[in-house]
Amino acid sequence: PVSITEVRPGIFVYDMGQNFAGWAQLTVSGPSGAEVTMRYSENITTDGKIDRSNIAECGVRGGDIQTDRYILKGEETEVWEPRFTYHGFRYVEITGFPGIPMLDSLRGRVVRSAFESAGNFACSNELLNSIQKCTLWSYESNFMGIPTDCPHREKNGWTGDAMLACETGLFNFAAESAYAKWMTDFADEQRPSGQLPGIVPTGGWGYNWGSGPAWDSAYTHIPWYMYLYSGDIRILETHYSGMKRYVNYMSSMATDNILYFGLGDWCPPQPRTNKNIPPAALTSTGYYYANCRILAQAAELLGHPEDMELYSELARQIKDSFNAKFYNPENGRYADGGQAAQACALFHELVEPEEQEKVLASLKEAIAEKDNHPWFGILGAKYVPNVLADEGYADLALTMLTQTTYPSWGYWIEQGATTLWENWEGDTSRNHIMFGDVSAWMYKTLAGITPDTSSPGFRHFAIRPRVLRGLDWVEAEHKSMYGPIRSGWHIAEDSILFDIEVPVNTSATLYLPAKDPQTMMEGGCPVAESEGIQVAGMEDGYVILSAGSGVYQLTVRII
Repeated sequence: PVSITEVRPGIFVYDMGQNFAGWAQLTVSGPSGAEVTMRYSENITTDGKIDRSNIAECGVRGGDIQTDRYILKGEETEVWEPRFTYHGFRYVEITGFPGIPMLDSLRGRVVRSAFESAGNFACSNELLNSIQKCTLWSYESNFMGIPTDCPHREKNGWTGDAMLACETGLFNFAAESAYAKWMTDFADEQRPSGQLPGIVPTGGWGYNWGSGPAWDSAYTHIPWYMYLYSGDIRILETHYSGMKRYVNYMSSMATDNILYFGLGDWCPPQPRTNKNIPPAALTSTGYYYANCRILAQAAELLGHPEDMELYSELARQIKDSFNAKFYNPENGRYADGGQAAQACALFHELVEPEEQEKVLASLKEAIAEKDNHPWFGILGAKYVPNVLADEGYADLALTMLTQTTYPSWGYWIEQGATTLWENWEGDTSRNHIMFGDVSAWMYKTLAGITPDTSSPGFRHFAIRPRVLRGLDWVEAEHKSMYGPIRSGWHIAEDSILFDIEVPVNTSATLYLPAKDPQTMMEGGCPVAESEGIQVAGMEDGYVILSAGSGVYQLTVRII
């Protein structure tokens, strides 16, 4: 703990300085039979008392939630901690302590699934570093054998939360075996019809509320991400039949290839208005289309050509129906033209090529209308930043992430957040991971480390760092199956210096911002003369290089 305060006589509140999942270890001495009570909370009131109102009305039926009690034996010094529970908290209230507790009378114990670190990211912008730190704390706080929504209230395996944060998890942690275990829970919970609940595992609820394509798609997307990041095809082999059964269930629920069930873009800014939120049918149908494409690719990999043709054709039909239902070619808008609606269509590649520029322009208009602030929920939080980066507007995405006024990730940091929140307002849970794709975005966009679908497991990959105004340097590492991948850059007086490592037995395509290969050096030599690197061409202000395994220090002169 960083501080202890006696808020009323005999009532002491410890501040751990960090919101996390775990418990408190108590060191105490006193008479036999004395009872010490510890109550855990994320928040405190203005007068320093613990405040649990943000979780009291959601998923809690009464009783001593977030509470531990210890009855003393009467020994000289007793050290005790609970063994069969965990809590989510920053603050601990202690009552019944014999005498006056000291700062070292309580120790915070952090708990999570025991996977190793697999990556790190840092940059010159301390706000982004704080967002990365908050994301890691939320991810770790919400992986307890299964990925959960929150560590204090429900502790449920909400499927949408985990799917949206999966790439962040795989960049930062060696979590493949934990995800593989959770996928077996999906297989256990899937009904013969193919239907899935919104929480896995479930005590029986979640099939008819809390589910829907954007949540259930964890059963298709997480195996696909695992294959993409590890190269291990067995996860697709194991769950192919279940994935197929779920997509067939979606087809049985569709009306003219449109799905009308699901939660939609959950937790947008409040108050909710129809103008700001896409219809759930739009996002649900977007995931229906994405699932068909994943299933078609898995069918091809696993040697099921008939399935590949079937689901490729179904995807084409869904795309046609989606555009007929939601797209207005006169103004380039899907549904009401909000940020999430536009980005959903672009993210899932549902937009026809000739309409791409109009839809992108409408997305930028929707962002400008909100003064470059995020105006979406958890689905848009994955769609919008990734679409902007892919379409050449990573600088706009960075502006949205780092706004320090409501709503934004940066706004949370300004409010003192040490973990990611459940909603932009912060009036419910303050330790959720569902807005956590932001970390994966940093790896892929700012450091540029990107897996290659055609060569999974980073056997081949791309490095395409975006050098953006307001950043002086970026450093990132991902420990792939072949070894560490490193991508870093920093701006010198008249040059950009890139440090890149490509592991043994892999290769990479490097996209470095330069107008001409002649402005580039590697290890003090012109890049064209460097061993291990070949100039492969130019594309949209980038020089394309093919690199074999090695450690490269490249200099690009700023013209």
